[in-house]
Amino acid sequence: MTRQPTATAESARLTTINLVAAVAFILGGSLFALGAVLAQDGEVALRTVNITYLVGGFFFSLGGYVSVLLAVNTGLGNDGTAGAHVRWWRYQPERRDWMSAVVLFVGTLLFAVSLVAAFAEGLTPRQSNGWIWFPDILGCICFLVSGHLAMLEVGGGHVGVHVDALSWWVVAVNQLGSILFFLAGLAAFVRPATSAALDAGLVNWGTFSGAVCFAAGGVVQLFDKPTSTRTVVQKTP
Repeated sequence: MTRQPTATAESARLTTINLVAAVAFILGGSLFALGAVLAQDGEVALRTVNITYLVGGFFFSLGGYVSVLLAVNTGLGNDGTAGAHVRWWRYQPERRDWMSAVVLFVGTLLFAVSLVAAFAEGLTPRQSNGWIWFPDILGCICFLVSGHLAMLEVGGGHVGVHVDALSWWVVAVNQLGSILFFLAGLAAFVRPATSAALDAGLVNWGTFSGAVCFAAGGVVQLFDKPTSTRTVVQKTP
């Protein structure tokens, strides 16, 4: 006879997954903020700045994937498939929390493409926009979409203010970070006439502020205790 895990064991598993995700976002946000400060200072080698961003991007991608794990392992008992081990993947597009996590993870992978391409030298403005700016702005859009879905999830299908819910603060702070990332992304477009970004200051300070938001969201997430059950999202016509 297969022994089913207790609710306490499932809760402990989700708490561990949540902890890993939170720490990953804290590290990713902190390194992105550091990279932006180094870039704005201008005294540090560009390669050092790019490496700082790349390592930060790794932690963002880790946090994105672990967020997917958190979604697919939440509410296992509701569908009769509870098991003794972590579920590494499941296709659940009918769930807003799952969609939010997956879109976020895709966004981090697009950021990764941009971060790796930033190491290339001698790119023309068109190449720079195609290999660095374009995947970066797509990643920013993914972050915005993910945040909107998360706001709908914590708001029961509506975007609202729920200051009494810790999970709302996590989502709200991260969504503010996504908006700041998006503004920085727009400003990073390279003008062919000058081979320079539209607004380098906005790129750096927008990235810094957005990264601080994600690091702060990770800190708040440390105290947000996930549960082994979830509310089933009702489809609207």
